[in-house]
Amino acid sequence: MTDSATQRPTVLPKDAGKTSLGLKLIYGLGSASFGIKDNGFSSFLLFFYNQVVGLGPVLSGLAIGIALFVDAFIDPIIGEWSDNLRTKWGRRHPLMYASAIPVAISYLLLWSPPHLGQTGLFIYLTAVAILVRSLISLYEVPSAALAPELTTDYNERTALLGFRMFFAFFGGLAMVFLAYAVFLRPDATHAVGQLNPLGYARYGMTAAIIMAAAILVSTAGTHHRIKYLSIPPDRGKRSLGAAIREVVEAASNRSFLTLLASQIFSAAAVGLVFSLAIYFNTYLWQFKASQLAILAPVDLFAVAVSVALAPVMSRWLGKRNGTMVFFVIGMLIGTIPMVLRLCGLLVPNGHALLFPIIAVTHVISIALTVGAAILATSMIADVVEDSQVKTGRRSEGLFFAANSFIQKAVTGIGLFLSAMLLKAVQFPDKGAVQADAIRLATLYIPVVLGLFAVSTAILFGYRITKASHEQNLMTLAEAAASETLRPDL
Repeated sequence: MTDSATQRPTVLPKDAGKTSLGLKLIYGLGSASFGIKDNGFSSFLLFFYNQVVGLGPVLSGLAIGIALFVDAFIDPIIGEWSDNLRTKWGRRHPLMYASAIPVAISYLLLWSPPHLGQTGLFIYLTAVAILVRSLISLYEVPSAALAPELTTDYNERTALLGFRMFFAFFGGLAMVFLAYAVFLRPDATHAVGQLNPLGYARYGMTAAIIMAAAILVSTAGTHHRIKYLSIPPDRGKRSLGAAIREVVEAASNRSFLTLLASQIFSAAAVGLVFSLAIYFNTYLWQFKASQLAILAPVDLFAVAVSVALAPVMSRWLGKRNGTMVFFVIGMLIGTIPMVLRLCGLLVPNGHALLFPIIAVTHVISIALTVGAAILATSMIADVVEDSQVKTGRRSEGLFFAANSFIQKAVTGIGLFLSAMLLKAVQFPDKGAVQADAIRLATLYIPVVLGLFAVSTAILFGYRITKASHEQNLMTLAEAAASETLRPDL
C-alpha cells in the first residue's frame, strides 16, 4: 500500500481468491442489523402506523416515500466519504463502529410513537424514518463496500455475499418470528395479536439491542483485515465540483446503470410482496399469528437454500442470466395461490391444506427471489474493477451506496406503492374483511408481475461476465506493476 496520488489495487493476502468460513460468518453477521430494519419496515411499518396507530394510508405512504427520497442523497454521500476516508482504522471501520448505538436508539423510537394527531404522526414518522435510514447507511454502505476487497474471485464473491444476505434475512426473519410468536399476542382489548400496540413497542426494544450487538461484533471481527485494505490517495482538499465529477464519472459505468435501473423495478416488486403480505395473510387467507410465526423459520430455510443455489447458478449460467431465471420463476410461483383463489380453484379458508399450499409456494418463491438478489449484489462487486480500469479509482463505497439505496427501496418504494394500491381499492383503515383483500389482490397481481417483467428485460444490458472480470483483474495487475494506473490523478 502507498500514499501516492494514485489509488493502488487492494493489497490482499496470498489466498485472496478464497475466504474462510469464519470470515464469511463474522462478515455476514453485521447484515442482521439491516435485515431487522428492512423486515420491520416491509412487514410491519405500514400496517402498524395505519391499522394500529391510526395514521391514514396516504400519509403513511407519503412519509415513507419522503424518507426514501432523502435517503437517495444520503447514501452516495456516505459512500463517497467512505471511499476517501483516511484513518489508522482504514476507510470503513470508523463509520461502522460509530453507527451501532445511534441505530439502536432511532429504531426504538420508530415503534414507540407519541400520541399525536394525523399531522403530528406524519411528521414524526417522516423524521424518524429518515433518521433510521441514514444511520443504518452509516453502517451498511462501508460494510458492504468491504466485500470486493475481501476477495477478487468472481464466484467467491457470490458465496461471500450470500452469507451476508443469509444473515440479513436471518436477523429479519428471527425478529418476525419473535414478533408473531412472543410480542404480538391477543389480550383483553385486542382479539387479534397483530393489532396489539404494546407488542410493537416490545419488538422495537428487542430489535434495537440485537442490531447494535450485530454491528459491533461484525465490525470488531473484521478489524484484523484493515492492514490488507486499500488506502485512498491523499488529494488534499477537493472542491465540490471535483468530487461531483468523480462521482458522475464512476456512476456512468454502463453495466452499473443497467443494474441500477433493473433493481429499482425489482425492488418495487419485492417491496409490494413484503409490505402487503401481512394484509393478505390477515384478511385474504385469514391466518392466525401462530400460523404466521411458522413462516419465519420456513423463510429462513428458503434463504439457506438460496445461499447454496446462487454460487451454483453463477458458475452454470453466469450472474446476469442466473438472476433473470430466478426472478421469473420465483415470482410466477409466488402468485399462483392468489390467482387460483381469484379463479375459485383453491381450497377455502380454514381447510387443512391451505396453509401448507401457501407455505410451499412461498418457500420456493423466496428461495429463488433471494438467490437473484445475491447474484445481483455480486454483480455490483464486479463493477468495482470494471470502473477502476476506466477511472483509476476504487469506488466500492459509491457503488454499494447505490446498492444499499436499492435494498432500502425494497421497503420505501414498495411501501409507497402499497399505500397507493390500498387507496385505489379503498381498503378500510379498520374492520377490513376478505372481500377487501380480494379487490386488493386483483390489482396487486398484474402490478407486481409487470414490475418484475420490466426489471428482467433491463438486465439484458449488463455486460460484465466472468471472462471480462478476469481480464479487468489482469489489466489492473499489469498497471500496478508498471505504475501507470492513471498517474495524472
